[in-house]
Formats: sequence, structure tokens, C-alpha cells
Amino acid sequence: MTLPSNPRTALSALAIGCALLVTACTPVGAVLGVGAGTGIAAYQERGVDGVARDIGLSSRILDQYARNDHTLLAHVGVEVYESRALLTGQVKTEDERAKAVRLAWKVDGITDVINEIHVTTDGGIIDTARDSWISAQLEAKLTFDEKILAINYAIETVGGTVYLIGIAQSADELERVKNHARAIEYVRHIVSHVRIKAPDPAANPPATTQGS
Repeated sequence: MTLPSNPRTALSALAIGCALLVTACTPVGAVLGVGAGTGIAAYQERGVDGVARDIGLSSRILDQYARNDHTLLAHVGVEVYESRALLTGQVKTEDERAKAVRLAWKVDGITDVINEIHVTTDGGIIDTARDSWISAQLEAKLTFDEKILAINYAIETVGGTVYLIGIAQSADELERVKNHARAIEYVRHIVSHVRIKAPDPAANPPATTQGS
């Protein structure tokens, strides 16, 4: 995709795209499309308000990039989940990577910035296409696995490394997600920033002992 030469125009296009494709970063969203966005968000662990908050934070990070260095828009991927910003992509210098992280931290409401940006001159159109193919394959696998709540995961792939962020119902579910990723051709590494959901105390009340 060719970005508009005007940074603010680029930002507007990206922001509108994010708003319309609120579920595009999740497996079920990719399958069901834009019309079901609100309904899907309601079923996510973070809820409709959480999804809206994260979309807003992501847009504000993109705004920082557009205002300060619009080339970051083309090289750095931003995924915000539960106010945690996952930055992925490939840049050519350490200064670019540091700038991307610093600008993300400037956004009020961001509680953590996960820096997975690589400094490299490798990569290109073929690698980008392959990474997109890997993400699409994994999204499909998670979507049709009834033992995984796919809507709670977001996926980014860069240079054959799969990055995961979201909420897992259990360690077993997360391992199942990783196994799906391992089975995909060209996947080199899997990096998880997924939070495992805490058990519900109400579902497993502590045992009581009777007095003598």
C-alpha cells in the first residue's frame, strides 16, 4: 500500500481503517468481517469498552508517528491490547527503533510498551508477503479450533517470527495456539506476550472444614 505524502492524510486513512476494521487483527474478525465488529468485541475478554480504548490508544500512537516521523508508519506495526502496546517490524537504524518506542510511551493510557522491533536491512516484498501468509494461516487455524477462543488473540508476523498478544483462558489453550503456529511452514520462532486469565474464585470456592 502506498501511503499519502501528507502525514495527516496518512493518519486519517489509517485511523478510519482501524475503526472500520476493529476486528481485523483478530482471527474471527478476519473471517466475519466489519459488520459483526461490535458483536465480536462484546465476546472478547476485554469487552466493547476495552476494544474501543485499545483502538483509541493505537490511533494515538500512529498520530505520534505521523507528527514526528511518518516513515515509522510504513515500518512499525502497532498492536494495543489491554493498554499494552506491542511494536513489531523492521527498521534500518537503532535510532529509528528508539524513536518508535519513545513516541509510543508518550501516549497517555499506555501501561507497557513491548519492543519487538528489529534493526535490519534484510527483508523485502517476498518476506512481507510470506509473513502475511503465515498470519492468515494461523488465524484460520485458531478460528476453526473449538478449544480456542480465537477472538482473544492478536497475531503479528515479522521475518518468520510469530508474535502473539491477548488473553488465554489457560496455559493449555495457549500451548495449543503455539502448536498451531509451529505446524505452519516458514515459522521460525514464536514469541508470546499473551496473558493467561486468572481463574475465577467463584467457580472453585475453597473447601471448608467442619469443626469437631
